[in-house]
Amino acid sequence: MRAVRILSTALLALGLATAPAAADSSPSPSASGDDGAPTRAGTSFRTATEVEQGQTATARASTGDYLYWSFPADAGQRPTVRATVKLPESHAAETWQIDVYDGLRRRQACQYGAQTRTAGADTPSVELECVLRTVRAWSEPWANDPLPGTYYVRLTAVRVETADLGQAVDAELRVESKDMGGAAAVDGALSEPLVPGIAARADSDEEEDSAVLADLEPEDGWTSGWWSDRWVWTAAGGALAALAGVAGYRLTRGSGRPPGVPPTA
Repeated sequence: MRAVRILSTALLALGLATAPAAADSSPSPSASGDDGAPTRAGTSFRTATEVEQGQTATARASTGDYLYWSFPADAGQRPTVRATVKLPESHAAETWQIDVYDGLRRRQACQYGAQTRTAGADTPSVELECVLRTVRAWSEPWANDPLPGTYYVRLTAVRVETADLGQAVDAELRVESKDMGGAAAVDGALSEPLVPGIAARADSDEEEDSAVLADLEPEDGWTSGWWSDRWVWTAAGGALAALAGVAGYRLTRGSGRPPGVPPTA
């Protein structure tokens, strides 16, 4: 019996020693898919999941949760935010809403699009859309114009029955932008884009700064829209004005001597 007790104790100790190793070898869920698109959403502004424009981000959540994403937008772009929520098979009427905030966390109004929608009972999904105003390179301090930097998207259910709270839902988010060209160009620009941690990065000489919270930026870098068709139209207008001046001068200058005066020999 003593030998059996010793053998049991040894096997138990061996099992406890190998258990952590087995737990560490198990794969942990990834925050992004195979294509690099995020598969999670944040729960606040500070933990918002960064999404590149053109990517389709997904998230598994519960009804009543607040889902946050962030994306970069530069001057001259007009972002369009689209969200799709796949609802459970059985549910009561629910109202979902997306809100977009700029780098100063000011809520930006949508030009058009269904920012708030109500899904009827047992409706399989609900689609939302918000088309923002064109991002300006510079604005007056009192204005609420969208400026270059990080933008935040919040998705949540604003009206839901108590019995439906906590039910699992699948959310998809996609952001795309249209380049508005020289029609949206303005004189002046921000010294730095409105990105979390940009001030700490500008003051720090180190290459790595843990205070910088946002890593995404437009494909061509910030203020990539400094060149636009406004320069072309300005140059073309100046050339046409010069040609019109020369033509008008040639038409109005005449022969150079009063009428009736014969030319000198």
